[in-house]
Amino acid sequence: MGSVWELDFYSRPVLDENDKKLWEVLICEGLTDTQTDPDQLFRYSKFLSNTDVNSINLKAAIAEAIDQAPAPPSRIRYFRYQMQNMIQRACDDAEIPAKPSRRTLALQQWLRDRQDNYYPQQPGYTNAPSPSVAAPPPSPQPLPDALIGQRWAFVTLEAAAFADLPEWDIDFGEAFPLDMAGVEPNTPIPGLLIFSSRATALAAWMSGLEMAYWRVDAGKTPQLILETGAADSWILAGLTTPALLAEAQAFEAAKAKANQVHFIGVQSSANSESFAGFWLLQSIQLG
Repeated sequence: MGSVWELDFYSRPVLDENDKKLWEVLICEGLTDTQTDPDQLFRYSKFLSNTDVNSINLKAAIAEAIDQAPAPPSRIRYFRYQMQNMIQRACDDAEIPAKPSRRTLALQQWLRDRQDNYYPQQPGYTNAPSPSVAAPPPSPQPLPDALIGQRWAFVTLEAAAFADLPEWDIDFGEAFPLDMAGVEPNTPIPGLLIFSSRATALAAWMSGLEMAYWRVDAGKTPQLILETGAADSWILAGLTTPALLAEAQAFEAAKAKANQVHFIGVQSSANSESFAGFWLLQSIQLG
């Protein structure tokens, strides 16, 4: 089974001879809990003129990347909300499963590096601001009744505790090396554990959502919100007392100190030594 690839197709701050922005296809392998060297990740890039922006040329670029890669991908993630129709069509034509996702951590690191170090060195570089990539603000949906957790708890683990994560008993989940997220071993990592008699069903459902991050909504009705896909969100639980809201806000502060790294786990009970689901997450600013 191939790795998960992350893809972007968008204009870059580089002008061609006609003073039109060049477009670029970026494809890279996603991070895994066993991949500790970003230089070992497969990467592919290709500039295209603005007249070549279509799903046919994007499909050709994907095929070219597959020819260059050690192995084809099992699926592709993409975060660019405005480009989802074109990207989805190209991936469908290439017969590769693809989903919109804000879980594109390796790609975002690469984009930041190119913005800081690569594009400014190119002929035709312009520092004119790029349009926003943000999707419309989602309206949180309630979880399906059958999947609502019976109990939940805030917890904290030191980053060093995740060193043996690949050996944990986990049915569904995904992780990445914490050192690649700029987190020191002694950093407290905040998390949320959900306990449910239907833990396996809940974790299986969550595994198909392209998990992004969870956050605290401290509005009129304070809630814990799970963000998924490109623009979806779900109500995990209500923060029904001032004490719960204060605890949740303390965990948001802990996330900030951990470079926005956090986790969510699903277990059948607080006494369980295994996880039906476990996801290491990071809230990131999309490039």
